[in-house]
Amino acid sequence: MHPLLAHPGRLAGYLGLAAAFGAMLALLMEAIVPGDFASALAFALPMTLVYAFQCLSVWYPVRRLAGADQRAAANAVVAGTLAALVSALIWCGLGWLWARALVALGRPPELVARVGAVLPLVAVVGVLFFAVAVLAHLVLAVVERSRAAERRALELQVLARDAELKALKAQLDPHFLFNSLNSVAALIGTDAPAARRMCFLMAGFFRKSLGLGRREAIPLAEEIYLAETFLAIEEVRFGDRLRARFEIEESALALAVPPLVLQPLVENAVHHGVAHLVEGGEVRVAARRRDDLLELTVENPCDPERPASRGAGVGLANVGARLEALFGHRARLAVEATPERFRVALLLPALPAGT
Repeated sequence: MHPLLAHPGRLAGYLGLAAAFGAMLALLMEAIVPGDFASALAFALPMTLVYAFQCLSVWYPVRRLAGADQRAAANAVVAGTLAALVSALIWCGLGWLWARALVALGRPPELVARVGAVLPLVAVVGVLFFAVAVLAHLVLAVVERSRAAERRALELQVLARDAELKALKAQLDPHFLFNSLNSVAALIGTDAPAARRMCFLMAGFFRKSLGLGRREAIPLAEEIYLAETFLAIEEVRFGDRLRARFEIEESALALAVPPLVLQPLVENAVHHGVAHLVEGGEVRVAARRRDDLLELTVENPCDPERPASRGAGVGLANVGARLEALFGHRARLAVEATPERFRVALLLPALPAGT
């Protein structure tokens, strides 16, 4: 449908402009061939309104030619010129018939002669009016095509981000599962009761996280529970060498976070930090709200003499990519590494869970 016909307000404004143009045409007719102004107005107003609707028809061919090549555009210019001449001639013919109809309805007989005197000027004005209509519709068609291209680009971007998120989640879940199974395997031969307890904890963890792949966000309280369960699993293996400390503000628990966003950070803190210290260490998880941002931090000690592990970067890269895909520039991942400590901080938009 024509953009003006689809919006009554725009159509009313367009017809208002056409009526103003009709009044100007009546004044011009009165200036060239003086006479009864009411008759001139009765002639000009309906004529310009009819021509306004006639010019709306150029929208459909112009829209098809908006994306055409240069040769087609040149042919369109020739066709448009001929269409303007034919349209103006038809308009003048209708004007002549309308003038005679007005006389038959009681207007002064000299109205036909007055219209005949100004018909050449009316034809020229009609050609110009038609050309302006073509240019205006061409601009409108180009803008519409540009907006459609932007919408398609945004849709493709959203689809690409969805695919990226699914791929990242597919990498994340098996990564944790494989590490947990390795931990169970290490305990089976040395401490069977501990291995059984770890299996029970793992069952609870996976039962809780089973449906997370279908959810875009969960309350921070659920994410903290998963981190606590994971650390409880690892405490079975490391015993007193692993200690966990959670510093969570009450106001932050109801805020939304991506599922398992803390999981790879806590896992790195254990397997690439505490696990390589003879005396062990403490994994600290903190969350607080900073105005319109949620800050999550995971901190752990590390062995200053141990070279950096390549595997530690996989989890961080996944988390950074997920945040970029979900929030763009509104989220940030920051890493602070010293010889003795490793700290990762996440800044996310502070959004209530469920929005």
